[in-house]
Amino acid sequence: MTFKRVFGIVTDSVGIGEASDAKDFGDTGADTLGHIGEFYKGNFKVPNLEKMGLSNIRPENPIEGVPVADAPSGYFGKMHEISVGKDSMDGHWEMMGLPVLEPLGFFPQGFPQELIDKLEKFSGRHIIVNKPYSGTDVIHDYGEHQMATGDLIVYTSGDSVLQIAAHEDVIPLEELYKICEYARSITIDKPYRIGRIIARPYVGPDKDHFTRTSNRHDFALEPTGETDMDRLKAAGLDVLAVGKINDIFSGHGITDGVHTESNDDGMDKTIENAEKDFHGFSFTNLVDFDAMYGHRRNPEGYGKALMAFDVRLGELMGKLKDDDLLIITADHGNDPGFKGTDHTREYVPLLVWSPSFKGGKALGIRQTYGDFGATVLENFGVQKGEYGTSFLSDLK
Repeated sequence: MTFKRVFGIVTDSVGIGEASDAKDFGDTGADTLGHIGEFYKGNFKVPNLEKMGLSNIRPENPIEGVPVADAPSGYFGKMHEISVGKDSMDGHWEMMGLPVLEPLGFFPQGFPQELIDKLEKFSGRHIIVNKPYSGTDVIHDYGEHQMATGDLIVYTSGDSVLQIAAHEDVIPLEELYKICEYARSITIDKPYRIGRIIARPYVGPDKDHFTRTSNRHDFALEPTGETDMDRLKAAGLDVLAVGKINDIFSGHGITDGVHTESNDDGMDKTIENAEKDFHGFSFTNLVDFDAMYGHRRNPEGYGKALMAFDVRLGELMGKLKDDDLLIITADHGNDPGFKGTDHTREYVPLLVWSPSFKGGKALGIRQTYGDFGATVLENFGVQKGEYGTSFLSDLK
């Protein structure tokens, strides 16, 4: 069986339990979906994901409120990451056949003064903070100072990121993006090799009312090799990017990309793609789970967002045709019931569905996220790269 269109949705950070190497990352016991289910004490309801087989992935320890489906409508499994990090860039690149096997630069104590000096000289602005921080906490604690002085708030996290926050009324977006582009240009290679530079604009009158805006922009490393999206595009297929996919791949391998403002907007754009007559791959990232709830360790908000996604998922499923394939997964974990504020090293769910399926079965534990991309390539008759094993022949 082959499909005219494949829809991939990355539910950013929705992990399904500690990976086999979680101990190496200090993430023993992490379980994003499990802890969300526990928080809701049986009131976590995602009927579409349930029917596809979400708890069938772990029948020995089903997600509370999500029964194991007696006759799942989709194929189900989980994937293990082989990339050396647990960042969004690592996860997405690996899905598309390009695992990150050389460690990126991490700066848990803040960035070297030499780098800070370069950023200050280029921008003509003083830099404050320069240490790991929650994005919402840092603007609460330093946003009023930033507004008064025009300084740049620079901070990092447990991931390979350099984030620059500024109030939109104080530093125009064009200027903030220009500074981030410069930061990107000087941190590509060692000794820095930072995965992403992220512009983090915010608005609001004071620390109790600051909010980050949808004008966030990620300046990721250029892919270091050919991705499965490049292969699809070279074969003349449509590759439609929704959300931060375009940023993560720096525009490579994409025939059309759209920015999104929220999970809901991301689902709107994905449903719009389903209403188009295209031949190829639609690839969506829904970032709110991660940015708004995982990092903020908010299981209640995370659960509500997943339940809202499940409703929109039902709308999308109603738009798909017999020769469409839907693949739902994640790029890493970010357990809102876990310590700290950083991503967590977890397996990610793999749910595969088409209106043409008569039922589903287990796809087991996939040894790399690259199995996702390898399956898409085989479906379209495109030669795969080094990584990934297709499960297309299992979809009967």
